[in-house]
Amino acid sequence: MLKSAVLKRSIVIHKHKTSVSLEEDFWSELKQIAHRRKNTLSDLVSEIDQGRSHTNLSSAIRVFVLNACRQSETISA
Repeated sequence: MLKSAVLKRSIVIHKHKTSVSLEEDFWSELKQIAHRRKNTLSDLVSEIDQGRSHTNLSSAIRVFVLNACRQSETISA
């Protein structure tokens, strides 16, 4: 089983710089989602941050990306 490298990146959310650690595949998909929505990565992560509850930001982003992929798959089917 191959492991995806975890990348730590700095991002500005709500005018505050923070670091987020995600696997490369999640970063890639998150960027694509932001692009499709004609949104910046920072704005998308800010939106995810506002909607999360009791989880860390990295986990909230992973769940968001997973749900977006599931919705996209359902629409395509």
